[in-house]
Amino acid sequence: MSDDLDPHGRRLPIKLDATSNGEFTPIPLADSERFANHLASERADGFAKRLNLPRRAFLTSACGAASTLAAFNAAQAAAGHSGGYFEVSADAALEPQLASSELGKREFIFDVQGHFVNPTGEWLKGVPKGAKPLSNFEKAQCDLAEGPEDRAYLRCLSGEEFIKDVFLDSDTDIMVLSFVPSTREGEPLTIEEAAATRAIVEKMEGSKRLMLHARVNPNQPGDVEDMERLKGFGVTAFKTYTQWGPGGDGFWMTDDVGIRFVEKARKLGVKNIAIHKGLPFGPKSYEHSTCRDIGPIAKRFPDMNFLIYHSGYVAGKAEGAYDPARTDGVDALVTSLAEAGVGPNRNVYAELGSTWRFASMRDPTSAAHMLGKLFKAVGEDNVLWGTDSIWYGSPQDQIQAFRTFQISDELQAKHGYPKMTHELRAKVFGLNAVKPYNLDAKTVRQYVGADAVAREKAEYAERPNPSFATYGPRNRREFMNLMRASGGGP
Repeated sequence: MSDDLDPHGRRLPIKLDATSNGEFTPIPLADSERFANHLASERADGFAKRLNLPRRAFLTSACGAASTLAAFNAAQAAAGHSGGYFEVSADAALEPQLASSELGKREFIFDVQGHFVNPTGEWLKGVPKGAKPLSNFEKAQCDLAEGPEDRAYLRCLSGEEFIKDVFLDSDTDIMVLSFVPSTREGEPLTIEEAAATRAIVEKMEGSKRLMLHARVNPNQPGDVEDMERLKGFGVTAFKTYTQWGPGGDGFWMTDDVGIRFVEKARKLGVKNIAIHKGLPFGPKSYEHSTCRDIGPIAKRFPDMNFLIYHSGYVAGKAEGAYDPARTDGVDALVTSLAEAGVGPNRNVYAELGSTWRFASMRDPTSAAHMLGKLFKAVGEDNVLWGTDSIWYGSPQDQIQAFRTFQISDELQAKHGYPKMTHELRAKVFGLNAVKPYNLDAKTVRQYVGADAVAREKAEYAERPNPSFATYGPRNRREFMNLMRASGGGP
């Protein structure tokens, strides 16, 4: 096996770090989280020696992932975080078959929030000469960065690398390529470039592994008028950011501009409205990042689907039991739906991008409350899998964490949260998204199981080389560099 991406096995397969998706300042690890990484690394050394394997070989195996999750359990329990945990057997770190049975792929996985920043796109024309945007990102330090060009490192972030991270190094079957807020001139990924990225995969026998959103901010001149053109690219949803505006001012979905936007989407026959909620872009946009408008807009348009990206989660704030007095976070979404009379499993869907990644590994009790509240209020059929990758690198670690996550018996009994069964996880991983995205899961499984990507993945599995690296900013300096490169957006 080639070890060129991490020859000494320094990176753990489950990434517990401060990486952000570029929409919030990275939040440093707490002492308990640093201890979790230390314990996982220490155990990896011991288990690798017992199996007579190099450290890198152990960490790229299912045993390495099982060992890491078990270490996180121990560290979180020592810190008193007992509301959620990862169901991995103690022996899985040393028994490959057991580890594979607990962590191996057995679900259809449809990731409804993925990102790709075109490393050679038009947005670079607005970057000052000599500037090197994204150069500080961990993933930008690959072998492809060696070259005479000033920005050769951007090849490390190419479409081919995106496909490797998503489809070769993870169990993802289908991903929706989503967008970030920006001016019309400064989009890090235009709809044309997104369609070209999709074509890289589609050339492989017509596989439909990538689907597209289209970014629309109805408070920006020209966006609503452009929706008909965007539809021509075969988009599956229109994505909007209520906390964003060209002058820094957000909007509500229940404002005139929000209603006009939904009406135009309905007229065009695009039923999915993806709404970014919960991650504000600074104090000025905080109010419009909350979910108080979701219940009313869903009530007004019962024939449309409203996909709440990030589920209203606020990074850095712990989720506890439902508090009707709280005006942000998942609680605000729960309250908005209840007050509007929009019940579970209706036309509002909660998406987990960044929300799951931040909560699950860093605070399993918060993750348990977050999931439990969503299952009760939005419905077990309406929670959608999303990872916000590529910002977090390959989504495989998020998949393995969710595949084994369990809500404690105590929280289940006290708050009525459901037990995390294989059936419930399978719904979230992909079966729930089939309905709003108008797919047939059985048919999709058939062609993604035998297409060229599947064959390439089978060959790659003989010599895997995951990087376990991330793309997003890991500290304030990297975050501010990203802000400057993107003109103030994520």
